[in-house]
Amino acid sequence: MEKIIYALWKHDSQSGDEFREILLTQLAPALRCETTHNMRLCVSDSDVSPAASYRIENAKPVADAILSLWLDSSVYRESIETEIAKHTTRFAGYLVTESEPLINATHPPKQGERTVGMNQVVFLQKPDRLTFQEWIEIWHGSHTKIAIDTQSTFGYRQNVVARAVTENAPPCDAIVEENFPEAAIYGREAFYDAGDDAQLLQQRETQMMESCARFIDFDKIDCIPMSEYVIG
Repeated sequence: MEKIIYALWKHDSQSGDEFREILLTQLAPALRCETTHNMRLCVSDSDVSPAASYRIENAKPVADAILSLWLDSSVYRESIETEIAKHTTRFAGYLVTESEPLINATHPPKQGERTVGMNQVVFLQKPDRLTFQEWIEIWHGSHTKIAIDTQSTFGYRQNVVARAVTENAPPCDAIVEENFPEAAIYGREAFYDAGDDAQLLQQRETQMMESCARFIDFDKIDCIPMSEYVIG
């Protein structure tokens, strides 16, 4: 089985909420006819708009949604991409290997319903200064624990891009999905699980940013708060 993540872009005339409803009520049912496996949809909508200050946008424009699909083989995706094209202005597909160091057992998603909180979706590229092995070792070998220890995440998926499967896909080496509780949408204190402790907040934020800087170039990263839906 293979996992493909599609980055999706809406029409300029659409709101994030309108795009979400089209993806859930039109695209998802059409794709259900093409695959028997679960799908995960994340979309930037009004439910996460209070987290707008978390956004980092280096790509122009950043993706408005991502769709994760599990297929028996990525070879058989033509009909899927035909359906995606009907409901988007643009899309880019990436074949990925998924690692899930933190499984969502706190707020298990209910099929077709919005998952609690927000899913912070991050597109990033490997810095030229690091070999692939160095990059993975820093990210998976040491940063993973720091990220889990310093943030309020209850779900964490690391998707390493094996290759792009669509033409003209923007450069991307990894796509991260991090589930945060509802309170984290509204403030960094909850984002870093620091309560009312300003010193702890500063300590955890500094530790997290210093760790990220070891394997991320911040001018080659996009960070987008999204709402998550698991489609059975």
